Amino acid sequence: MESVDKHVVWHHARINRAQRAALNGHRSAILWFTGLSGAGKSTLAHAVEERLHELGCRTFVLDGDNVRQGLCADLGFSDQDRRENIRRIAEVAKLMLEAGIITLTAFISPFQVERLQARQLVAANDFIEIYCSCDLAVCEQRDTKGLYQKARQGEIKWFTGISSPYEVPLHPDLIVETGRDSLDDCVDRVMEFLAVRGVIELPTTRSLTDEYRRF
Repeated sequence: MESVDKHVVWHHARINRAQRAALNGHRSAILWFTGLSGAGKSTLAHAVEERLHELGCRTFVLDGDNVRQGLCADLGFSDQDRRENIRRIAEVAKLMLEAGIITLTAFISPFQVERLQARQLVAANDFIEIYCSCDLAVCEQRDTKGLYQKARQGEIKWFTGISSPYEVPLHPDLIVETGRDSLDDCVDRVMEFLAVRGVIELPTTRSLTDEYRRF
């Protein structure tokens, strides 16, 4: 990747992030959902967004399939293209963070180094890595598109979990058992964690602190 031209200078807005947070009534953050295809990342991200919307929060979901129809339409699924896909998404999420939006990203994002680079773009408390834990066998059972079968037959190259690796997060901020727990339970867990992190306010925030302290 080429370095930024020396004549390109960041322009500082007259309205800052703190002012946007005060207007919104909540802090902005990046919720980075990662996991295998079929693990339930998009389903969970959109369900969490619905719950946040009910609280009056400003939100937006960056979904893997949707982004590849526009911003990343020129990219394939090689390791190099996957890295560039995540780099672009991370930069977009950073801008949305500054805009005061709770940004939910639903991408396989299979490589640890790219997830780390995304995290390092923003302050430590602004990035929440959520690992959607789901066994490969369960993901394959959920595969309505038949992608896993095509990958096993060699019809799809570089398919994560089959012909391309998925590196399980070493230290995610939150692990959600999407292969075992109900969607409502998973949403509750994410919402409670956001309250503990001070992104949103829930009546039960104070009593939840000890449970999530280990993450």
